[in-house]
Amino acid sequence: MSIEIRNISKRFGNFVALDNINLDIPTGELVALLGPSGCGKTTLLSAIAGTMGVDSGEIDVLGNPLHRMRGGALTRFRAKNIGFIFQQFNLIPTLTVAENVGIPLLIQGVSNSVALKRSREVLEKVGLGPRWKERPNKLSGGQQQRVAIARALAMKPAVMLFDEPTSALDPELVDEVLRVM
Repeated sequence: MSIEIRNISKRFGNFVALDNINLDIPTGELVALLGPSGCGKTTLLSAIAGTMGVDSGEIDVLGNPLHRMRGGALTRFRAKNIGFIFQQFNLIPTLTVAENVGIPLLIQGVSNSVALKRSREVLEKVGLGPRWKERPNKLSGGQQQRVAIARALAMKPAVMLFDEPTSALDPELVDEVLRVM
């Protein structure tokens, strides 16, 4: 199993976001979580990514017990293994598009030149190759979302988590971006 979730629960005050969730996702599987706003989809993805802890239960990703990992070990695991495309783009406005895409690569220890090369290759795949030197505020919302997708793809992670990755895209771009993902 690539991801194993056992009896996880998460509360925010009196609100129960996750209640005794169990889920197995084998390597290579594509799984879609569907449900109304506020039902816990983002919370579950954040728990799987290790960006949010749970109140109880166990989460193993690629054989690693995320529920036991702390601090630097969890950060290093995420940097190497998990690509997460957030609902918000989480782009750094003072960096170029290519620099935003390259940040996770630098965290992985990749050299600046290799990070820039891989960033530009992935930006080409999502249709933004010519815009690599621009700042995020010069791009449309859909283009910023494609930068966020390129950032995750550039890592070549073992696990990809997408939290509404096409929500800001024009309908004609959705198929193109999904094909790249």
